[in-house]
Amino acid sequence: MNQARFWKIAALALSVTLGVILWGAFVRATGSGAGCGSHWPTCNGDVLPRSPSAATFIEFTHRATSGIAFLLVALQLVWAFVAYPAGHPARRGAALSMLFMITEAGVGAGIVLLEYVAHDASAARALWMAVHLINTFLLVGAMTCTLYWARGGRRLRLHGQGVTGALLAAALAGVLVVGVTGAIAALGDTLFAAGSLREGIAQDFSPTAHFLVQLRVLHPVVAAVVSAYLLFARGAVAARRPSPLVERLSTALGGLVLLQIGAGLLNFLLLAPVWMQLVHLLLADLVWMVLVTLAAAALGEPASAADPGPRGEEKARPEAVAT
Repeated sequence: MNQARFWKIAALALSVTLGVILWGAFVRATGSGAGCGSHWPTCNGDVLPRSPSAATFIEFTHRATSGIAFLLVALQLVWAFVAYPAGHPARRGAALSMLFMITEAGVGAGIVLLEYVAHDASAARALWMAVHLINTFLLVGAMTCTLYWARGGRRLRLHGQGVTGALLAAALAGVLVVGVTGAIAALGDTLFAAGSLREGIAQDFSPTAHFLVQLRVLHPVVAAVVSAYLLFARGAVAARRPSPLVERLSTALGGLVLLQIGAGLLNFLLLAPVWMQLVHLLLADLVWMVLVTLAAAALGEPASAADPGPRGEEKARPEAVAT
């Protein structure tokens, strides 16, 4: 186990995890969450389901691939501690990835055992989905950082980052809020599908509509505000921490945000078909991954490297210290 090959297992673990996330969305969108009943980790009481229905096959496949992702993250953790010395950021990233993978499994098990699946439209299910979404994003963020550090990225320096740190913290928090509102909107689209665009809009603003339907309006509003902020913040960060990598990530983030806006509009106009929900989620994951990498690259500057002052004057910047 050497450092030169570690990034490959990190990339594989992240890729498989993204596939599991998309398949999990497919489980929810097709109403297959109860395919294994209220049993976990077994499926309807069996290790391998017998004569599975379509819903059982879909749910069992999600569990099986989740297990593969879990093992890959565990391998990543062992490899990181063998290949890298104490204090290396790749070790910390791998440890956090394992932690969030464990909590991810715990949240998933809780949703199944409490039967917040299939056609359940309770507030408790919406809350559990919000927690699930946040944990998933934290997992993907930790795995993204692990891969970044495995490829030679600088360790994070959070102290003394000034305006740049504040810009990035707000951007990360904003994307999490968009993700949560998006998860709730997707649940409403699944449980209360509209037959036409006019019917869907009428549902959204009906005072007698279910709360999940009424909450769907929040997602496009929050997404528009956060998207505008991301387009501003990524340029501001690139201006304060000029480097080829930060500039490339800033450009990539801007392009993905614009692409996601278009995908969100198309998802709305097409009444959220399953395939478009998956595309929308994949783009959301990519936006999050690029933003996390941008934050890691920008905050990898020495802690004493200051932002421009309030009048635009640049404070003295010492030479970068290699990790």
